[in-house]
Amino acid sequence: MNNQHQRYMDRCLELAETARAQGESPVGSVIVKDGQIIGEGTEQSRQLKDVSRHAEVMAVLDAVSKGHQLAGATLYSNVEPCLLCSYVIRHHRLGRVVFSKACGELGGTNPRFNLLTTNELGSWGDAPEVIIL
Repeated sequence: MNNQHQRYMDRCLELAETARAQGESPVGSVIVKDGQIIGEGTEQSRQLKDVSRHAEVMAVLDAVSKGHQLAGATLYSNVEPCLLCSYVIRHHRLGRVVFSKACGELGGTNPRFNLLTTNELGSWGDAPEVIIL
């Protein structure tokens, strides 16, 4: 794994441990643009009693709340973004997604529901590059 990816994935793993310590699923996510982390998130679904508060969504909300435009940015997560997160990623036109663990049938790269990787959704433009570590 290249050092750049390792650095950001290490931060995802730190955030995942924070989530685990708070009784959540151990998932952490960061958004990087121009070499800087512009958003971070941990799984918070149980804590906030809101199933949509996945780490990737929280990272997007963090970045957007700070005024960042996400088009072309890279999202890192220690787990594959699910369909919910894939929708958010595509909507904000992130350019790359890097993850280290597949999430199974609800993953955004699942061939049956490839919301993250399909180029058949013209209104969102090209799918992000996906890198699996």
